[in-house]
Amino acid sequence: MTIRNEQESLNDALLRLNARAWGIAFGLLSGGGLFIATNVLLLRGGPDPGKHLALLAAFFPGYRISFVGSIVGFIYLFVIGYGVGRLIGSTYNLLVRASK
Repeated sequence: MTIRNEQESLNDALLRLNARAWGIAFGLLSGGGLFIATNVLLLRGGPDPGKHLALLAAFFPGYRISFVGSIVGFIYLFVIGYGVGRLIGSTYNLLVRASK
């Protein structure tokens, strides 16, 4: 293998993103964000905690401002975040491959 071929294969490996890792990262960030936000509202308490956050129940059946609801919301947003992250990673890899 020549030095040029080695350099090209190294560049190929460095330019590609791991789409699965991006999906997991986006899923954990988005799901974890909702999980933390819901539980912070629960701990703060008050007469009507999370009035605006409770509107997510229209999009995520089973979600409510409770500990169980925060777990349900985490699962929903993990799946959505995984899909978005995977799409970003795959699109980036496709564009890098097409630019050669």
